[in-house]
Amino acid sequence: MLKGKDIVSIKDFSEKEIFEIFEVAKEMIPYAKGKENDFLRGKILATLFFEPSTRTRFSFETAMQRLGGGVLSFADPKSTSLSKGETLADTIRMMDSYSDVIVIRHSYEGAARLAAKFAEHPVINAGDGAGQHPTQTLLDLFTIHNSFGTFKNLRIGLLGDLKYGRTVHSLAIALSNLGSKLYFISPKILGMPEHIMREIHEKEKPVVTDNINDVIGDLDVLYVTRIQKERFPDITEYMKIAGSYRVDLSLLEKSKKDLIIMHPLPRVDEIAPEVDYTSHAKYFEQAFNGVPVRMAILSMVLGVR
Repeated sequence: MLKGKDIVSIKDFSEKEIFEIFEVAKEMIPYAKGKENDFLRGKILATLFFEPSTRTRFSFETAMQRLGGGVLSFADPKSTSLSKGETLADTIRMMDSYSDVIVIRHSYEGAARLAAKFAEHPVINAGDGAGQHPTQTLLDLFTIHNSFGTFKNLRIGLLGDLKYGRTVHSLAIALSNLGSKLYFISPKILGMPEHIMREIHEKEKPVVTDNINDVIGDLDVLYVTRIQKERFPDITEYMKIAGSYRVDLSLLEKSKKDLIIMHPLPRVDEIAPEVDYTSHAKYFEQAFNGVPVRMAILSMVLGVR
């Protein structure tokens, strides 16, 4: 169903397609752990990362190699002809001629959709500025569904940088469409953008607060995000709110026993290290899930599954 399809936004997927990806991702778990296969033998993935990345880049490359395919990669645009003035469009055309699928991360919102315009092969958005990060959303949804078996009526809190955090933009839209109750917890200047709020208000109005203590006892899922210094146009504004939230054991004393805590990583100091050893912590499992989910996506857009 996804063969040849570009993946630019979570809105590109139907609910049926999301659950089909989950089914394929479950099948991929043994292969993600090293079981041999050659599903994508002879296929080449190009990973074009114009911004730094650890988990997204390496999980895509691991996914492709676990499936028997090859990888062309750069993580420093200075090492390419872009440093000589080559346009993004020409870079995409060139890499498209060398590969079967392109994964791109770029600082400019809309860069992935532009890349899809110039490429004949599928383009997958690995994050565009403060815009979308659809494969992160899919692995987040996969992690939640594995924990609860449903999205209906789950109470899910998104905490931290909701203004610049592209992971929570995609996730909020998806969870709203899937029937979850949303809680937006952030400093007022880092609230969810209005265009996201308008989409969600059409379903059910979310709870909006700047105090995690007021809602922690209601939540089934707490999705924590880093306040992103690099996204702030004014560093003085960042300094005013840096360290606004910290999830620690004292906070978790007020939570449900089966609350799960997620984080797209990297974290700084927003989750205390001692939380890692509790049953609430799901963020390392969440990071691993990026491999089978991206294996599923690659195999599906390339028409193998």
